[in-house]
Amino acid sequence: RPVSYTIRDVRDDELDRVLILNEASTPAVNSLSIDQMRWFADHAAYFRVCVDGSDLGAFLIGMRPGTGYASPNYRWFCQNYDDFGYIDRVAVAAAARRHGLATRLYEDFRSTLPDTVAVMTCEVNLVPPNESSMAFHRRLGFREVGTQETEGGAKRVALLEKTL
Repeated sequence: RPVSYTIRDVRDDELDRVLILNEASTPAVNSLSIDQMRWFADHAAYFRVCVDGSDLGAFLIGMRPGTGYASPNYRWFCQNYDDFGYIDRVAVAAAARRHGLATRLYEDFRSTLPDTVAVMTCEVNLVPPNESSMAFHRRLGFREVGTQETEGGAKRVALLEKTL
């Protein structure tokens, strides 16, 4: 049957399932605890899911400047930009891939940003490499504006921006 996913705000009773999807997506996204996932639910500017009935297909967490978020990548953007929409993480369930869910979530996040926001930002792993994510971001018009090592050199990321 055709899949028709709806984008809507995450609900508290879905955080366990969102966490399972997050953990299935490591190392492309960092591992989280349920308490960290709840922190995002309480503090993120954007935390939405793609659902088809009870099927959780994808989620995206987006941040704006000025939160107490300790991510070194988010902080890099805070130090280098006055204003931005930061994509902290996006994950798509294996069965839901190639349905355009990540693209739809990026467009939806963009639609929530004030017109004064000039860029969307994110990072993509260079070590370990995430070539499919890099290709996805290039297709959407993101460009590299820096790199940094995190986790004591275990990870190296490309810091990306897209002019809006």
